[in-house]
Amino acid sequence: MSGTVLIVEDDTRIANWVKVYFERAGFFVEVAYDGESGLALARDLTPDLIILDLTLPRLDGVELCRILRRESEIPIIMLTAREAHAERVIGLDSGADDYIVKPFDPEEVIARAGAVLRRVKGRVQQVLTRGNITLNETTRSVTVKGEPVDLSRAQIALLSTFMRHPNQVLNREQLIELTFSQEFDGFDRAIDSQIARLRRRISREGSQPIQTVYGVGYKLVAEEE
Repeated sequence: MSGTVLIVEDDTRIANWVKVYFERAGFFVEVAYDGESGLALARDLTPDLIILDLTLPRLDGVELCRILRRESEIPIIMLTAREAHAERVIGLDSGADDYIVKPFDPEEVIARAGAVLRRVKGRVQQVLTRGNITLNETTRSVTVKGEPVDLSRAQIALLSTFMRHPNQVLNREQLIELTFSQEFDGFDRAIDSQIARLRRRISREGSQPIQTVYGVGYKLVAEEE
């Protein structure tokens, strides 16, 4: 693997530890130890990937992620010591592509980074249509019955998974793997929260395309037009 990685982490021990592993994997690495410096470096370097701590001085990771997401599509992996599923939802809603809870194995970070970069590299202009829902995966735009719908990055990723597997029942573990290529304890509740928000946004006139299959999971039911 190769490319430029920006690590934004205020714990110097963790930052330097992760930096060494990325350099061993063939990446050029820069480090920032606070949010404002991270934002400046991200704008100057335009890295291929950002490893971002959730709790940072001067500008916290969630707000930094939101700013970066408004300005670019650079993939972002969040690191945090927080274990509450609500924090994971916030991280994904702010625009992160992946989420790893501390303590972590740095080799896992490298593996997840590779998975994220492969997804980005393989992204092509792709428009999916299921029933009255249309998703442009390149522009990340969604319409329902021709009307634009504002979705978070995580919700768009989930919708894409459902639309690529129409009428197929997917359990939480499958949704996590297909959408985020990650597995860790407690994340299934965060998935439930994301799906609940997604369903509210795409429901029209009492019709709900994403249905719950009790005791199993969820499925997208949409007749082809």
